[in-house]
Amino acid sequence: MVDYSKWKNIEISDDEDDTHPNIDTPSLFRWRHQARVERMAEMDHEKDEFKKKRQSYQARLMDVKERISKKDGDEEALKKELEKIEADGKELDRIESEMIKKENKTPWNVDTISKPGFEKTVINKKAGRKADENLSEEEREQRMRQFVKENEKLCKQYGMLRKYDDSKRFLQEHLHLVGEETANYLVIWSINLEMEEKHELMAHVAHQCICMQYILELAKQLDVDPRACVSSFFSKIQHCQPEYRAQFDSEIEGFKGRIQKRAQEKIQEAIAQAEEEERKERLGPGGLDPADVFESLPDELKACFESRDVELLQKTIAAMPVDVAKLHMKRCVDSGLWVPNAADLEGDKKEEDDSGDVAGGEEKTDDAKSESAAKEEPIYTGVSTEDVD
Repeated sequence: MVDYSKWKNIEISDDEDDTHPNIDTPSLFRWRHQARVERMAEMDHEKDEFKKKRQSYQARLMDVKERISKKDGDEEALKKELEKIEADGKELDRIESEMIKKENKTPWNVDTISKPGFEKTVINKKAGRKADENLSEEEREQRMRQFVKENEKLCKQYGMLRKYDDSKRFLQEHLHLVGEETANYLVIWSINLEMEEKHELMAHVAHQCICMQYILELAKQLDVDPRACVSSFFSKIQHCQPEYRAQFDSEIEGFKGRIQKRAQEKIQEAIAQAEEEERKERLGPGGLDPADVFESLPDELKACFESRDVELLQKTIAAMPVDVAKLHMKRCVDSGLWVPNAADLEGDKKEEDDSGDVAGGEEKTDDAKSESAAKEEPIYTGVSTEDVD
């Protein structure tokens, strides 16, 4: 059973039930309060004086005991001094017991009825935005590569979400994704999807990208960390005004248009690069493109090359002016359309093949073996630096 008796004796300075109609109540309250404050100050003073006496007693006791153990001085006098100190200690114990009894009998008041468990004030404050780091282009690219390497799977999971609640929950569980790196990755992914003609998927990823960009823009306006704006954005977009929604949809459509334009540009760049590489592979020994040279030839020379009639070519060249014939033939040689002394080259090649067959029957020397091994295709053929990265 709970004992409530300790709550019966509480001293209250402004208890109006104890006042008499002929007594000035405010003056009585002030007197009671002043008397209580003085009594508490006197008790605190007594406690401080007692604490000093107790410390002095313990120091004297340790000193005498140490001198007795070391036999430093008259032993009889030290023993008498020790007895006197011990008597003082018993007197201090009696005084302490009386002080405890007196404190227990003292009525509680507003200052002693309770004590603060802790004194601490915590003010929640949103984290500020991180200052833009002064990174070089190489450092930014390296950081982006590292981010994609570590979070590509999570970025794709976010890009495939369709409901606002799912996106909000996912970003709150992976707050490190809320940043410029995720937005940049979604832009690149959208361009690649458009180049692969996956238009519907591109439109969905573009929507998620715009959501991320709106979060970043909101954080910039409020000057807070973007991670603190995830909940605010999704709550706003789900219960927004028609004007805000129309602006959001317009931004998505404009973004998809920019993605489609950029995808077409990249396709054209890829086609132009492939054609340039193909043209370089076609270049003859003189650095001319055989297709361009063929188109620039007169019709009669074109017919000779198309029919591969050497006699007709010789007759046609002989019928042409010398300067014109030399110009066309030189360009044909430089582009590889015409190989002079082709018969002699074929004969030399045949002789080399015959000598190679004869030598093939003989035992290879160590140098030949090492040269053959050097010509073998290495095991890492086909691996690019991008695969290594």
